[in-house]
Formats: sequence, structure tokens, C-alpha cells
Amino acid sequence: MPTNIESLYRIFRSCKGVTTDSRNCPAGSLFIALKGENFNGNAFAAKALEAGCAYAVVDDAQYIPAGDTRYLPADDCLQTLQQLAKMHRRTLGIPVIGITGTNGKTTTKELIAAVLSEHLCVHYTQGNLNNHIGVPLTLLSLKPEHQLAVVEMGASHPGDIKELVEIAEPDYGLITNVGKAHLQGFGSFEGVVRTKGELYDYLRRKGGCTVFLNDDDPHLKAIATGLQTVCYGNRPGLYVSGHATGCSPFLAFEWQAAGQPTLHQVQTQLIGEYNLPNALAAVTLGRYFGIGPARINHALENYVPRNNRSQLKRTAANTLIVDAYNANPTSMKAALDNFKDMQAENKMLILGDMRELGEDSHAEHCRIVDYLKDCGFTKVRLVGSEFAATGTHYPCYPDAQALIEELKKDKPAGQTILIKGSNSMKLATVADYL
Repeated sequence: MPTNIESLYRIFRSCKGVTTDSRNCPAGSLFIALKGENFNGNAFAAKALEAGCAYAVVDDAQYIPAGDTRYLPADDCLQTLQQLAKMHRRTLGIPVIGITGTNGKTTTKELIAAVLSEHLCVHYTQGNLNNHIGVPLTLLSLKPEHQLAVVEMGASHPGDIKELVEIAEPDYGLITNVGKAHLQGFGSFEGVVRTKGELYDYLRRKGGCTVFLNDDDPHLKAIATGLQTVCYGNRPGLYVSGHATGCSPFLAFEWQAAGQPTLHQVQTQLIGEYNLPNALAAVTLGRYFGIGPARINHALENYVPRNNRSQLKRTAANTLIVDAYNANPTSMKAALDNFKDMQAENKMLILGDMRELGEDSHAEHCRIVDYLKDCGFTKVRLVGSEFAATGTHYPCYPDAQALIEELKKDKPAGQTILIKGSNSMKLATVADYL
């Protein structure tokens, strides 16, 4: 018989956390055996118990030794993980802020967490654990001492956000923006808008919730009807308004609270003016949850991006802007616009394919190549079959390794180099040869 969720939750509360990875089994933790295309977690339950887990949740009876009460049977381990997370979230009752969007959601989440942590005990998504497994794991890491949870939610298909909000049950919501990404899964830009809007749909049904709204995004304003909104953007008079004052290479901006005369100056360590809305979102939530201006500014000025997200790296030979974690037509154009306007000499581009664009892929890559010409960039190296298929005159390499072999023979020097492409293109590996 499957273990009922109430009994399993009591067992979870007696454990020292949850793991789904048999290679990472803290003593006294609860192992949940998930399945993937190329693995069956049930087969690793015994290993997890040997490594220190107190119990193992499994959904395949053949892996349960007779009489061993450490094995907890379930009908479906993934559903069990999600149900457990939902019960834990409800039991603790800690307010949850749900964040999604096409671009900038991870950076926005990190900035918001940094600002709120100036005065509150905040739990937030680690890295980009933002899918149907990552969101439950984030919720199951909540502790009674936490005062707020900032939960990032990603999507690549219609219904993904709907699934995640039903688990996390957010009280607040923020969509950073909507743009052209994962078109292969969404089918169209309109599909992107509808899917991201599933966060708003949930909050509307729940009632009494607050949405932090990017006033500069007309698509978001159009779908935020009937919601209690707190707005931020460029327009004066908003709850928080602001504009960039510099970006060479780091974003500097000033912001002002509605009804307040003071203009607050902030010098960040973020590359790109496209990070301004992300920073303003963090200011907005800081104000809303009672963080003072000085602490807000301190958090933003001391935040350093990681994981190849608009990172500035200086080598012995060049200055690199490594933005190789993700790429889609919207973020690619924003990065190019920022690089074009940046005050730097000897600019060079290394761009990789933008993945998961479906039937729009060829047209979108052609648009980027045309835009490179419009911007007047001359030192350009492209990586990937999609860029190669555009017939561009720019040098094109089949993959990152092929480019690396070229760089070993002819290494640039004295250049400011933007490196951007989808994570699967592995362009971050190129930085070591520049």
C-alpha cells in the first residue's frame, strides 16, 4: 500500500531535508526516487540509504526488500514530491513571492533576495531550480524561521506555470517581461504571453494578492487587469521610477519613490542597461516590504552576478563580457544594443546559436545577422549550425571546440569581447582561451 501523504509528511518533518540525488545524501535525509529519460531513481534507493538517508520513497515494488521499513512505497514519486512540498508550504504559511518571465528572472530573483535579506530572513530558489522538480525542492527547504520565500518559476511549454503555482501557491507575483524564447514549446509569442500569464491567472483566482508590475511592458499591462498592482518603470509617479545614468560597463541608475523628492543613486556591478528593470523590481519589493533606501542601495551595489550571466572577466589579454547562460532573440538584441552603446574600444563579438526556437529559428537567426550589420560590428565570430545556415559572411564555427582550436592559433588581444549564446552551445568554455 502506498504511504499516505499525511504519514509521509510526518516522516519528512523528522528528517533533515530531502534529496533526489543518491550522490548527495546528508545524514538523516529523505530520499525520493525520481525517474528520467536515462535513469531510474528506484535503482539507487539502496545506495542512498547506505550513504546516510533515513528513508527512501520508491514507486517500484521490486526495489523494496521484504521487511525493510526504511522504504516508503508511493504510486508516483514525482507527484509525491510535489504533494509533500505543497503540504509543507501550507503548514508553514510563509508568504511566497512567485517570479517568472522570459528574461532576467534569475537575476531579478537574486537581486530581490539580496535586498530583502538586508532586514528579513528570506528563503529563495538556489541557482535556477525553477521547474517541476526544483520548485518543490525549494519549498521543502523552507524553515519556520523564514519570513518570506522568493520562488523562481520557469516554463518551456503551455501549462508549466499553472502546474508550478498550484504547488507553490504564491501570495505575490512578478513577471519580469515576455519575449521570444522556447518558441518550439510555446508555439508562438502569444503562447509565451499566455503561459507566463498563468501566474496572474492564479493570483486573480486566489484573490487578495499583489502583483509587482513592470509598467514599461505593454504585454504585461494588458494581462494584469483585475489585479492589485504595485508598478515600477521609467514613468515618473510610479511606486518606484528610475532610469539609467551610465553603463560602461556597469549599470548605474537613479530611482525615486512616489511622492518622495529624493533621487537615490546606485552604482551596480551588473553589465547591461537591460538589467535596469530587474534592479527596479528589487527596489520596489524592498520598499514594499519595509527595507530602507540605504539598505536597498547597499544590497544592489554589492551584488555580484555569477554563472556566466553578464559577468565581466578580465584576462591577461582581453576584457570579456560572458553572457553565455541563455540566449533568445529578445535577450540577444538587448545584449547587442547594450554592447553597441558601451564606451569601449576594439569591440568583438562571439555569438552562439539560440536554441528551442522551432520553425522561427532560421528567420530569427537571420534577423540577428542583419542587426549585426546595422550596428556596424565588424569583428564577429559565430558558432553553431543555425548561424551557419544564414549564409552570413562572418566567420562561423560548428561548435565551441572548433572556435577554441582557432583561438589557440590566433588569439585576440586588447579586445572587449561579448560572448553570448544558449547554454548548450558551451561558449563559456571559450573564455579560458581569450
